[in-house]
Amino acid sequence: MLADVCALLACPQCGDELDLADRALVCARGHSFDIARQGYVTLLTGAATKFTGDSPEMIAARCDFLDAGHFDSLMTAVAEAVVQTTDDGVDPRILEIGAGTGHYLARVLDTSASAQGIGLDVSKPAARRLARAHPRAAAVVADVWRQLPVQDAALTHVLSIFAPRNAAEIDRVLTDGGTLVVLTPTDRHLVELVELLGMVRVDDRKVERLGETVAGRFERVHRTPVETRMMLSHRDLENLVGMGPSARHLTAERRTEAIAALPQPFPVTASVVVSTYRRSRTSV
Repeated sequence: MLADVCALLACPQCGDELDLADRALVCARGHSFDIARQGYVTLLTGAATKFTGDSPEMIAARCDFLDAGHFDSLMTAVAEAVVQTTDDGVDPRILEIGAGTGHYLARVLDTSASAQGIGLDVSKPAARRLARAHPRAAAVVADVWRQLPVQDAALTHVLSIFAPRNAAEIDRVLTDGGTLVVLTPTDRHLVELVELLGMVRVDDRKVERLGETVAGRFERVHRTPVETRMMLSHRDLENLVGMGPSARHLTAERRTEAIAALPQPFPVTASVVVSTYRRSRTSV
């Protein structure tokens, strides 16, 4: 898949185009980036990133949880947002930042046989999973807070699903009128577990602050609330807690003990907002 998206990628050292040469991506100035045997490429240079990517255990938990279909309504809402903002006759070129396991990107790619996708994550365990998420999804290790290894105005869509956003870089890589699709949790997301298990709490101004961070570069064109009630087994609960940031704050022993005391199935609310933004043609 990396061969198919080379034209969209940029050398992280000089910004030149990249070409596939044997088992590496290379630019005209001779910078070379080996493709791992699992199929992903690392486009990180310079000092090591200060961000800690998801661990293999977190990625495994997320795969199990998402494979079980509990967040299917969220994935469908993201895919519909892309379909609704794709112009007739245009082949979608999609980047998901903080792509994790690639489930959302894969769902979007399934809506168009001509779409190309890039999943970007700082975690190598995530990239290994991303590389096999979809036949038309390429996996790249990179840091969203640095310059994205993508050509200017190369993409029709950028997805940010429970992930950070670098508004300036997203603006740079999108075409005029390109679309940013953001999924953010509301303060009702997983509310039944937050107090019970001491999970990381969602900022009740998260959706409002999203608008502030993209102001001047993007115009919101749609906002879709999605809320569903999930009935989860103890294993589902273990995966749900273990796949997110709370996994870093709760010991496995405490998590297992608290979950074992709950009835099963246990009701948990998934509550998010899918916001769609168009890149302003006069963006700064």
